[in-house]
Amino acid sequence: MKKIKVLIVEDEQTLLDMYSLKLSKENFEVVKAADGQEGLEKAKSEKPDIILLDIMLPKIDGFQVLKNLRETKGFKNTPIIMLTNLGQNEDKQKGKQFGATDYLVKADTTPTDVVEKINSLIKK
Repeated sequence: MKKIKVLIVEDEQTLLDMYSLKLSKENFEVVKAADGQEGLEKAKSEKPDIILLDIMLPKIDGFQVLKNLRETKGFKNTPIIMLTNLGQNEDKQKGKQFGATDYLVKADTTPTDVVEKINSLIKK
């Protein structure tokens, strides 16, 4: 069975490592990017099955990455989960408006929650 490939776009190294470790242990193939520019490039070169995307990123913010990917052929239906510290309703609305599949606030979400969310999206 092919491993599910997850791209994590996160500039905070500690979080990037934590999510990578958790996802690797759960048998996902993990691709990492530390800024929005790298996230876009990796998404296009690696063709992940699902993307975890922070909003506050160097170079290009997560909203722009999301918007760009949704306008790119092949990413219309890729699940993209915003994983961020921005928990304001207007941020959530903006995420949905740009085509986020889901929106998780880091403070309220454990790595296990993230894995469960990914699994629920993949089973659809």
